[in-house]
Amino acid sequence: MTGEELYTNILRKKSFLCVGLDTDIKKIPEHLLSEDDPVFAFNRAIVDATAKYCIAYKPNLAFYESGGIKGLQSLYRTIDYIREHYPDQFIIADAKRGDIGNTSMMYADCFFREMKADAVTVAPYMGRDSVTPFLGYEGGWVILLVLTSNKGADDFQYIRDEEGTPLFCNVLKKSLEWGGSADNMMYVVGATRADMLADIRRTVPDSFLLVPGIGAQGGSLAEVCKYGMNSRCGLIVNSSRAIIYADKSRDFANVASERAQQLQSEMALFLK
Repeated sequence: MTGEELYTNILRKKSFLCVGLDTDIKKIPEHLLSEDDPVFAFNRAIVDATAKYCIAYKPNLAFYESGGIKGLQSLYRTIDYIREHYPDQFIIADAKRGDIGNTSMMYADCFFREMKADAVTVAPYMGRDSVTPFLGYEGGWVILLVLTSNKGADDFQYIRDEEGTPLFCNVLKKSLEWGGSADNMMYVVGATRADMLADIRRTVPDSFLLVPGIGAQGGSLAEVCKYGMNSRCGLIVNSSRAIIYADKSRDFANVASERAQQLQSEMALFLK
């Protein structure tokens, strides 16, 4: 999917919502546990309930890898289901990979050729050769971790060099030398760091930003839009727990739909 196609979909749906599929079998409604594949049954219901309000899904791979072969089967079934029934959706493999070149090549093959994801999250700590293998796939996107919302982010991301520039800004600048563009590289910026978005936009004015942390983590959609939106929206805002775990009864999908619709309605106001 190109950046222009993504933007067209955002305008058509009046939404830049991404639903995070962080599916924990211990948190899904009990009545689904009798299904042959409870995780897939849950995901399918969530996707059917939210697809018209969002433009992307982001399965967090750790939640599926923890289940071994069965978990991976649930993941692949989920992606295949989205591809078949909602082909306009942008699928992000939230894997946070990053390793030496030949290992990254294998990861890239897995996500883009086997899994058929549109994008994969990548940790840039090992530098150029850990990222560039992901950039060689037509229609595939790298989403680089830059500024996150977790407490540990302060351990490294805000360390300043002799000129007073924080590390996350230097990561941004260096990434521009790796052959990516605004049509195949995005950046993760946590919603609770919205005050830093203006600085980030000065370095990557045209790129899309994946912004987690709206909802359960307390990020402000208005602040994110104020500092992060560009001429083609430039934002994919993720919400996971606030949508998928909004209810644990048999009505969980309807409640998830309501939460997604509420966010979509708020987003529509910023796209006018």
